[in-house]
Amino acid sequence: MEYYSSLNEITYGSYILPIKRIELYSAKEWEEFIEEWLDVKKEDYLSTENSGGANDKGRDIVAYIDDPKINPNYYKWDCYQCKHYGNPITPSDVYVEFGKIIYYCFIEEYPVPRKYFFVAPKDCGSSLSHLLLKPAVLKDAIKENWKEKCQKGITKTREIPLEGKLLDYFETFDFSIFDKIKRKEVIEEHKKHFNHLRRFGGSLPARPKLNDDDVPSAIQAHEINYVKNLLSAYNSAGMLSVSRIEDLKGLHESHFKKARTCFHLAEQLRVLYRDSLPVDTFEDFQTEIHNGIQNTVESTHKDGFEKVKAVEDKAQQIQITSSPYLSVIKPQDRTGICHQLSNNGIINWENE
Repeated sequence: MEYYSSLNEITYGSYILPIKRIELYSAKEWEEFIEEWLDVKKEDYLSTENSGGANDKGRDIVAYIDDPKINPNYYKWDCYQCKHYGNPITPSDVYVEFGKIIYYCFIEEYPVPRKYFFVAPKDCGSSLSHLLLKPAVLKDAIKENWKEKCQKGITKTREIPLEGKLLDYFETFDFSIFDKIKRKEVIEEHKKHFNHLRRFGGSLPARPKLNDDDVPSAIQAHEINYVKNLLSAYNSAGMLSVSRIEDLKGLHESHFKKARTCFHLAEQLRVLYRDSLPVDTFEDFQTEIHNGIQNTVESTHKDGFEKVKAVEDKAQQIQITSSPYLSVIKPQDRTGICHQLSNNGIINWENE
C-alpha cells in the first residue's frame, strides 16, 4: 500500500520507534539513558551513581537504598549493569561480570547488592534469561566457565582462580540476586522523565480546557502581585479609584476577569508539561514573549491601563515557530505570560 508523504517525514525522516532508537545508542549514551530512567525511580533509591569505566570493579550504575557513608560495610544497594551489544546478551558475554561482582564482594570492596540487574538495548537472550530464572543452574554454569571466562578477566593485574576461600564464598553466594529488566519496561517508565520527548519525539499530552468558571473565585496567594499591578493600572487612568476587585465595574471588570483566566491558563501550561519537557523550557518560552513585548513595555503610554492593553496586543503578534509548546499553546497563554511577568516583577505597568 502506498501512502502520502508527510511534512515531518520529508523534514526529519521516518519516525524511529524508541525500541529501535535505543539500539543506535553508544555504550555511554545507553548508560546515560539508564541513569535518566533511574531518576524517575527516586522513591526507590536514596541516590544513584555511575561507576562505569575502566576501574568500575564490576559495577556500572549503583543505586543506593541506604547511605553508604553511614554504614560503609553494610549498606543496601542495587546494581544496574548496562550491557550494550549488537545482539541479545548471552551467558558468554557476561560470565566475567558475574565473576567480578562475586570477587569484589568476597574481598569486601562493597557489600553484596540486594539485586543485580542486566539492562540492554536488545535485552537478554533466551539462554541467559533461562539461567537467571534458575539460580542453582546459573551457579553451576558460572563455576563451569570460571577458568575460561573469569579467571583472567576480573582484574588486569593477576588471575583470580576459583579456589580456597573464594571457592568457599562462591558456594554460599546468593545467586538469586541476579536478574534482568526488559527494555520495554525501561522505555515505558522513562516516559515520566522530562527528556523523554527530546530523546524519542512524540506529542505532548492533551491539554484540559480551562474556562472562566474554572478559575477560583477568590484571589490565590500566588496571584497577589499581578492583581495589585492591574488595580494600579486601572486607577492610573484617572477615571476611578479602587482598592478591591469587588469595586471593578464595566470594562475594567471585564478585562480583569479575562486577565485572570489568561494567567491561570499560562500557569496550567507551566505546570502541566514541566515533567514532559527539558528543564527551563517554560522559562525559555516566557523569555521569548518578554523579548517580543519589551519595546512596547519600555514605550510611553497614556496611562497604565493603555500600557497593559498595548502589551497584551503585542504579545498576540509574536511569531512562535520553534517552541516545544507550539502544538498546545493558546492565544490566551501569551496574555497570561504577560501577567506572569508582572507577577514576578519583571515588567510593570507604570510609564518608565
